[in-house]
Amino acid sequence: MKKVVTIAARHWKSLLVLNALVVSATIAAYSTSKPVWTTTAQLILPKTTSNLDASLGTLGTFKNGNLDFSPELNPLKVQISILMSDALLEKVLDSDPEKNKFKNLEQYKALFQVSPQEQSTVLSLTVSGSQPDLATLRTQNLIKAYQARLDELREGNSKERQKFNVKELEQAKAKLSNAQTKIARFKQATGIVNNDAQTQGIVTTINALVGSRAQALSAAQASASRSKVLSERINMAPASAVRSLSLSENQEFKAVRKELSEVEAKLVQKQAIFTINHPEVQTLLAQRSTLRRQIGAYITQVAGKIPVDPTIATDSQGRAVLIQQQLLSESEAEAQFQQARQLEKQITELQRYLNSLPAKQAQLLELQRQLDVAEGIYKGLVAQVQQKSVDAFDAYPNVQVLDPPRVNSKPISPKLLLMAINALLASVIGSIALVLFLESRNPLLSAKDLQEQKFAIVERIPRIKHPGVISELTIETEVEFQRLASAISLQPLENRRLLVTSAIMGEGKTTVAIGLANALVDLGFKVLLVDADFRQAALSRRLGYTQTSVTEDLSISIQPNLDLLPTLPRQGKIVEIIRRGNFEKTLATCEANNKYDYIIVDSAPVSFTSETPLIANIIRNVLFVVRPDISYRDSVNESFAQLTQHNAQILGLVVNGVATNSRPYSYTHGASTTKS
Repeated sequence: MKKVVTIAARHWKSLLVLNALVVSATIAAYSTSKPVWTTTAQLILPKTTSNLDASLGTLGTFKNGNLDFSPELNPLKVQISILMSDALLEKVLDSDPEKNKFKNLEQYKALFQVSPQEQSTVLSLTVSGSQPDLATLRTQNLIKAYQARLDELREGNSKERQKFNVKELEQAKAKLSNAQTKIARFKQATGIVNNDAQTQGIVTTINALVGSRAQALSAAQASASRSKVLSERINMAPASAVRSLSLSENQEFKAVRKELSEVEAKLVQKQAIFTINHPEVQTLLAQRSTLRRQIGAYITQVAGKIPVDPTIATDSQGRAVLIQQQLLSESEAEAQFQQARQLEKQITELQRYLNSLPAKQAQLLELQRQLDVAEGIYKGLVAQVQQKSVDAFDAYPNVQVLDPPRVNSKPISPKLLLMAINALLASVIGSIALVLFLESRNPLLSAKDLQEQKFAIVERIPRIKHPGVISELTIETEVEFQRLASAISLQPLENRRLLVTSAIMGEGKTTVAIGLANALVDLGFKVLLVDADFRQAALSRRLGYTQTSVTEDLSISIQPNLDLLPTLPRQGKIVEIIRRGNFEKTLATCEANNKYDYIIVDSAPVSFTSETPLIANIIRNVLFVVRPDISYRDSVNESFAQLTQHNAQILGLVVNGVATNSRPYSYTHGASTTKS
């Protein structure tokens, strides 16, 4: 903290100028700022609902009342985007009385702020203006333009939706018609109407046909058995019996057979009377032979190769009745067997059809599914077409004004407290930046900066409370200066002369020169202090020698073995005095008169004058003084470079004003005890 204060103190002039500029700028900004008024209003988005419900078949139902916004689509954010869009604000700007004051739309947009209220559908609108009426006018114009923009968007949305839905509706209707045609043709080709009922009906029919077939076979077998028994009773096969019965029922055959019977009866009568050659007998024999040939022709015609019994008559011994029963039984058996075969064929066809039903039913189900999907899509599109107006209000609702524009009672700016806080922040940040900038140009000297330098002597001198009093110098810094004096006494100094200097003022070179001289005197040496600061004469003034008490070119005794060669503050060309050798002659004269062991020369800072490097060319042994928080790195390096250019040898480095917590031994003159 102390270092920060020290750095700030070094740049107090620059900091003062900076803070004065900040204060002036703040005062000017406050005095020239125009008041800004704000108008607030609230808009509300009504929740649009509809009672439109449409069944979509297998796809479910369309219920507009259940439609809601997704989390990604916040309706308030959509409305804010519309409200703050460039297209809308350009219209508001065109009607603004101060539109010429704004360079671009972004600058004008900064006057408007829109924020949604949590857990509601309310938008808060804040508009700024240089006058209350102007802020109100801007708010009203914005609301009107916003509602007009919603009407435009709603109308455009409805048209685009209708255009899209009509095209999609035509395609969906064509797909539905195609699906209906396919399923109708399939039902017509396969005969499948109802899967379960139709399958159950076919199974029932097959079971009924199987029963009928069994009954027919049983009846046929009974009729066949009865026909066989009758055949055995009449001793005739069914075919012979049929033909015999057919022959017996032939009228012509019966007439011929009756005539033959009459002829044979007459022939018996005539043979009994006449001989065989009698004409009547011969005539009857001829008639009988003719009739027999006719009967044989009839039998051959009817029976063919099947033997028949021509003696059967319908009224003789009941044989005709038995033959009729036999024929009836045989016909019934044949009919019943034929019926059984027909039933078997029907059963086989139905079983084959039943086996093919699963595949056909699967095809029917797929066609039905396609029909349901097409019908659902069509119904959904129809519902969307009917819903287009409601959807347009969902996207762009008819926003209502909840609270009309209201002007705040006081202007929001300028705010003196806020400007003061900003000025304070600007002052602090600017001061820090300025100090960092100035320090970066010429930073303070650090220990790291001196590590590259090699010095024969390095001594640290603690901070001195009263550097102007010699007695206190010897008490507080006796050990440290004696160490420095002892180290210097061991060095082979040319002419026993030592130049004490520093880079800038305030580093304590004069204090070090006085302390070193006293320490050398304590070691038994005779020392001459020389004030070579011809401009300030700091050493002379420090030791109490003013302009009136100085005798030029003569040394003055300060205490035993310690003399002072003072000087007067001078102006003009001091360099010429040194170049002409006057300074060196004065030193030589003092040495010749008093024979000093050491001459300690206190010079001006190297960075401030051109005389010190010239003196260093005469007195080559240099003791350089630096002070923490005071010495500048660049100034010290430049001083080292100048001294080196003038052939000076930096014998040692004294770090002056070092803070220390240790308490060294102190000695009191004339006392025989020590304190620790």
